[in-house]
Amino acid sequence: MKKSLTIACPNGHLGFAPLKPGSFALGVAENPDIIAADSGSDDIGPGPLGSDTCASPRAWQEHDLEIMLLAARKNNKPMIIGSAGDTGSNSRVDMYVEIIRNLAKKHQLPAFKLGWFYSEVDKEVVRGKIRSGSVVAGLDARDALTEEILDSTERIVAVAGVHPFMELLKQGCDVVIGGRSSDSAIFAAPALLHGFPEAESYYLGKVLECASFCAEPYGAKETVIGEITQDRVTVTAMLPEQRCTVASVAGHAMYERANPFHEYVAGGLLDMTNCRYEQLSEKTTGVTGMMFTPAQEFRVKLEGSGKIGERFVGMAGIRDPYTIANVDKVIEWAREQVREKFGDSGWSLHYNVFGRNGIMGEMEPLKDQPSHELMVVVQGVAATKEMAEEVALTGTRQLFYARLPEVKGTAGGVSFIFDEVMQASAAYEWTLNHTMAVDDPLELFPTFTEMVD
Repeated sequence: MKKSLTIACPNGHLGFAPLKPGSFALGVAENPDIIAADSGSDDIGPGPLGSDTCASPRAWQEHDLEIMLLAARKNNKPMIIGSAGDTGSNSRVDMYVEIIRNLAKKHQLPAFKLGWFYSEVDKEVVRGKIRSGSVVAGLDARDALTEEILDSTERIVAVAGVHPFMELLKQGCDVVIGGRSSDSAIFAAPALLHGFPEAESYYLGKVLECASFCAEPYGAKETVIGEITQDRVTVTAMLPEQRCTVASVAGHAMYERANPFHEYVAGGLLDMTNCRYEQLSEKTTGVTGMMFTPAQEFRVKLEGSGKIGERFVGMAGIRDPYTIANVDKVIEWAREQVREKFGDSGWSLHYNVFGRNGIMGEMEPLKDQPSHELMVVVQGVAATKEMAEEVALTGTRQLFYARLPEVKGTAGGVSFIFDEVMQASAAYEWTLNHTMAVDDPLELFPTFTEMVD
C-alpha cells in the first residue's frame, strides 16, 4: 500500500478551453502518480447531449489529449479522462478513443493498454424500471420520471461513479477514457484502488475536479497537484503566480452545490461539514476532517435531453428612454403579432433583455433600474426551420413597430444590428435529472480494452 498518491489535473473541463502548457510542464516535473482530467459538464446545457455533438472544437480537445498523453507515456504513468467530449455519450467516447489511437500512431508511442467505458442508457431499460415499480426519482424538485417524459427524450447518459474507472485500472489500463462520470469519481477511483479511505478519496476528487479553480488569484486551465494520505488531502498550485490557500480551497469545496458541505456520488455522500483547512506552505493547503456515508441503496444519476424545435436568434438595441421604460409592453406587442400569425401553440419566443435582467431574469435584484441602453436577444423556436425563422423575425422586427401610448413619431424606438435573424443550434431541454436504482454498480457502464501499438 502506498503511503501517498499524487494526481496532476491540468484542466477543469478538458477541451472547453485549451490547458496551459507552462504550468502543466511544472506539474509533470513533480512526477505525479496519475494525470487526470474531467472533460464534461452539464453547464453547457442540454443541446450537445441531445444533438450528440461537442460544445467545443475538436482541435482544442486533441490539443489537451496530446499534451497529457505524451507526458503520461513518457513517464509511464496512467492517464484518466472522464465524461469524454463534454457529454460522455457513446459517440464522444468513440471519438476520444480514436484520437488516442491516432496520437499514438503519430508519435510512434510504445505499446500501451487503452480502456474505455460507455454511459448511454437505452430508453427501454429505463422504461422497464418504471414498469417494474422501481421509481426513477426526480432531483431538484422534479417529479418521478414518467413514460411520457421518457418518450420526449433524445438521449440518456448515466453518471458513473468510481466503479468503471477502478475496473479498467485493475485490468492494467494505461489510458482510461470514460463516458459520463461524476467529476470527483475520476480522481477518487485510483485513490480508492490504492487503499485510501473513501472520505479522503472523494474529497481529493472534489478539490481537483476544476483544476486551478481551487487556487488564487484566478487563472483558468492551470495545473494543480493533489496528494492523498490515509488522513489528509493536500493541494498545490503549479503556476508560479498562483497559490492554494485556505480561502480558495474551502471556497471551491462549496462550489456549485445546494448544500455547501455535501457532495453526493454514486454510492454515498461526502460530508465536508467538519473539514479543517491548514496553510502548509505558500502554495499548499491541507485538509482533514472529511467524512463519507455509504448509501443504503445504490442509485445512479441519469441525465436526459429532449428536442424542443429548431431555433433562430435576432437582436435589437434600444436607447430611447420611453421605449426602455415600456420594454415589457414592447415585447408583449411583438409576441402578440406572432400569436396572430401562428396561434397560441407550436412555437415559443424567448426574450433576454441585457442591461436590465438579461442574465439573472426574475432573480435580478436591480431589474427595476435599467441601463440607459438595452440589448434584446430574441430566440424563436418552432418545429421547422422555416417557421422558427419567421417566428424569430416577427418577434424581433415587431419590437420596432410596437405601438406605445404618447408616441407620435414613426421612426420606432428600436435599432437592429442585423436586419436578418440568424440560425442557431436546435433548442433542447433537460428531460431527465433523476436517479435510478441498480443492482450492480457496473450494470450501466460496459468496459472495453485493447492494446495500442
